[in-house]
Amino acid sequence: MIKTINWGIIGCGDVTEQKSGPAFNKVANSKLLAVMRRDAAKAEDYAKRHKVEKWYSDADELINNENVDAIYIATPPSSHLKYTLAALKKGLPVYVEKPVSLNTNEALQMATAVEQYNGKLVVAHYRRKVPLFLKVKDLLDKQAIGEIRTVQLKMWQSAKPEIVTKNAGNWRTDPQISGGGYFHDLSPHQLDLMLYFFGEPLKYEGFSLRKSINDVADKVSGSIVFQHQIVFNGSWCFDVSESETTDVCEIIGSEGSIKFAVFGKSILLKTAAGEELFNFQHPEHIEQPMIESVVRYINGQEPNPCSIYEAITVMKIIDAFSRFED
Repeated sequence: MIKTINWGIIGCGDVTEQKSGPAFNKVANSKLLAVMRRDAAKAEDYAKRHKVEKWYSDADELINNENVDAIYIATPPSSHLKYTLAALKKGLPVYVEKPVSLNTNEALQMATAVEQYNGKLVVAHYRRKVPLFLKVKDLLDKQAIGEIRTVQLKMWQSAKPEIVTKNAGNWRTDPQISGGGYFHDLSPHQLDLMLYFFGEPLKYEGFSLRKSINDVADKVSGSIVFQHQIVFNGSWCFDVSESETTDVCEIIGSEGSIKFAVFGKSILLKTAAGEELFNFQHPEHIEQPMIESVVRYINGQEPNPCSIYEAITVMKIIDAFSRFED
């Protein structure tokens, strides 16, 4: 039976204002019933502005609301494990933001809880459902550029990246809260897309360098080998000048290439027939397509759009690439 899923959000901060929060009331068979934030005044303000019935400053109170059917966890990564385990133990499906956890060990604990409680857990690698990346997947599946040879990704940003939310304080550069700086915050989008496009990796290795006093990586380099001898090389740097900022992923095939920015809005296809540019306008609430899939998954209408097991692989790669070379 298809039912309306009443959602509770734990952590109604900046990421939920536009990217995700409003979508829960716009998706079929979905309603945002309650929100929680440790700052009671901010929780109440969010609830009033978004016309949400209930608000809390204590996550346990939200989880124990008998009318809440599912939990969306949008706090910083340091509390993902705690809230995920509490919700799964209560028997509630969970949709948790990326990165799924601080490290691989925590992600493995989530998987154990899913199995123990026979629960449902979806990780918010939402670019899997955004039209631009669905188009890239379609071009690859149709072999528009022939057999894939190599993938080159560069994410070079200043010490204060423009693509990062500016009103959320500096928790992203506190490894106790974020897991490891801007690399941990941004790379899950990119690495998960590689898994979505090319499947499970055969092997991977990398390293990081640091010069900042907060013990997070400024420079990261890593390689992945996928099936069919597809080689991925990634370079991340978070201390370049504004004039040198770059966000580009280029997939090279035997008959052409596909180039796009993971945080951009276009795809450039090059083949022997010439060049073709595909432009996209992202959804008003960029996570809405993924949330639609999550609701259908909870209602038993489709498979899990991104399982904890896929997120574990992403975390394993992140941990491997985060190995410091001092």
